[in-house]
Formats: sequence, structure tokens, C-alpha cells
Amino acid sequence: MQRALAVALLSLGLSNTLAEVAFARIKLITLPIRERVEIQLDNPNATLVEEERIVPLVKGVNQVDFSWANTQIDPNTIVFRVIPRVEPAGNAGKPKEQDKPEAKPMDVKVLSVSYPPNEAALVWQVASSDSGSARVRISYLLGNLTKSFNYRAVTSRDEKTLTLSEYIRIQNLANESFGSTGLWAGFGPRFLKPIGINETKEMLIEKHQQVPVKKTYTTDPQQYGYLDRPQNKLLVPMHYVLKNDKASQLGRAPLQYGKVRIFQEDGHGGTAFLGEDWGKFTPLDDEMRLYVGTAQDVVVKRTIGKNEQKRVAGNLYNREIVVKYEIENFKDKAVTLDISENIRALRNEVAGDTGRDVQWELGEETTFKEQPDKEKSTFEQVVFHVDLPARGADQKAIKTVHKLDVLIKNEW
Repeated sequence: MQRALAVALLSLGLSNTLAEVAFARIKLITLPIRERVEIQLDNPNATLVEEERIVPLVKGVNQVDFSWANTQIDPNTIVFRVIPRVEPAGNAGKPKEQDKPEAKPMDVKVLSVSYPPNEAALVWQVASSDSGSARVRISYLLGNLTKSFNYRAVTSRDEKTLTLSEYIRIQNLANESFGSTGLWAGFGPRFLKPIGINETKEMLIEKHQQVPVKKTYTTDPQQYGYLDRPQNKLLVPMHYVLKNDKASQLGRAPLQYGKVRIFQEDGHGGTAFLGEDWGKFTPLDDEMRLYVGTAQDVVVKRTIGKNEQKRVAGNLYNREIVVKYEIENFKDKAVTLDISENIRALRNEVAGDTGRDVQWELGEETTFKEQPDKEKSTFEQVVFHVDLPARGADQKAIKTVHKLDVLIKNEW
């Protein structure tokens, strides 16, 4: 073990012969073992280790030597504390006599700390009112002990609910082993596990069942592009969308960033692998979107039907743009398609990038039945939801046509 905690039992009450070496650093051959270790992984950028040891002290001034060769302990973060004593030396295991007064608690104080030159070590001067054992707690930030998260999502056959299992993976490259160690990710249960040198452990933190999930179909020429540009056919990516709230059997803690492997029940007691995606960090009441492929049976053809300038005054003009969407659903069930357009990108597409923000309003030729989604739309992004009927009995898709009429104002 590269890091050592050693205690020098040095007393100010020693004879003059020993006084000359009273402050020499004397390391014990047998190290006090760790009584308790806690590793906190809740901070995304640092790993906090807190350990406790029982150290023998003599009456007077003692030196406690803490070294960490070949480990990445941040010396600026080391904190040394003495907590209530365990038992005075020599009294452990002895019965207390009722007719004798209770032993006076041992008073232990940290006097100073020093940094030996050219060493990865600290030495504390510790004063003790009596000889005995003291429990000390040492905490520090440790490098090369890292965590990551990953998920397994299994959707039901009808794709309406899923089971989300969240795992934490701990990789120990800190050149230090930790015995029975308390591990906590900042949420979920605490684990008591040993962690060896160069060891990787993976543990299940949470398993959320019956999580409502919504399957979405989306077009966005700026974000996702085209499936077939010469034919103006847009890509239609599919996503599973789940909300991190209590109504969705979640909402106890943010969902951490991590890889999500996605499966679907096959109806025969097994699962089929659908793919994998990186789930973003998802705060409470926010949504996680998981990509599950491109829809081949929902076809969207996008064309520019109108692009006209209308002079307002001088060199100031308005521009009217009409985008036409021809949509076919070849699925045997009805679905909802989200159509998203970035108005600034649309202006740049037909007129070039002017570098200016866009002022706009919807024109009269817009045919969407509903107003733009207020939650998903922004000052320059508009999102509409379109309900598509299932294909007919003849297996032919019913074509749905919509127009987006945008009046871009005060251009020059």
C-alpha cells in the first residue's frame, strides 16, 4: 500500500535524554488499519474520500505522519479531525467498578501542521491530555478514482411504458485499494463494497418500472437534414421521450449523463435490441430523448412554394415564404408527426445569411389546425404537431398536405 498513516508516540514529559528526539518523525511498523472509509461521488469533478483510523497517543505532544506516495491526493484538500475517543489505553475490555468515578475524557487537540520538504506527506502535531486511543478522521480529494453512469431501457411491446435500470460504474486507477468502503453517488442507495487497485465495479443504483414513454416522429431540416435531398425527402428520426417527474415513476433525482442501451419486449419472454444513445443530464421535470432510429414508413417531402419580397418603404421590405409539406404514413397505426422549422435558418436558406435576428409572424396560408407548441417553440423556432391517419385497407398511405406561411418583416 503506497499511502501510509503513521503515528509517533512522543511525549513532552519524556526525560531530557529523549527530549532531543521528541519531534523526530518516527513511523510505526504496523499501520493503524482503516476503521471506516466513505467515498462520495456526488461531485462531477472531484472524488471525496473520508477515512477513520484508531491511533494510539501518549500524554503530551505526538506526531501524526500522513503520506501518499504514488497517489493523486490533492494536499490542499486534506482535513484532519479528532473525533470522540474510543477508550482510554489499558481500559479496553476491563469491567468498570461502580464505586470508582468515571474516567475523565481524554482531551486531544491539533496544534500545527507541517509539510516535510520534497515529500508527499503531512505531519500534524497533536497534543493529548492522557495516554490512550483516539479516533481520527482524514478527508481529501482523490484523483483517478472516477465514476460514470449507464442505463438499460426495456420498452413494452406496445411502446407505451419502459423499465429503466440505472447503473454506476466506478474505476479505480488511484493506485490505492479500499476495503469495506461506503460508496454514495449523491442519490439512491449507499453501497458497502471493497474496491481493489485497477478494479472496475458496476452496481445497480435504481430500477424504475412502468415509466410512461412517448414515441415521437420529428422533422427538422436544420437539425436532422434530408434522407434524399434531390427528392426533398426529410429525415424522420424516432425518439422515446420520458419525463423525469414523480408522475412518471421518476423524479427522485436528476438522471445522469450516460449511455443508454435500448431493448423492446419481443412478446415471447425475451427482448430485442433496438440500439443505443447517450442520455443527456436530465434535471427534475425535464425530458430525456432517446434516439431509436429513422422512420422508413413516414415520408415527408418538403418544398419551398413561395418566396416573395414586398417593399415597405425605401430599401425596407418584407419577405413571405411558404413551405409545403407532403406527408405519407405507411404504418398500420396513426401517429403524430412533429414538424419543426427554424425561421432564421429558413430565411438564410432562401435569401442568404444577413447576420441579423429575424422578425416574423405566421401568414394566412398556414394550414396547421393547431397553434405552435408553446413549450417547444422559441422566438425563432416553430413546432407544430400533425396527426397522421393509418394507411388504408389497400395498404396505401393517405397523403396529408400542410403549408407553413411565414412573413419575415423589416428586411433590407
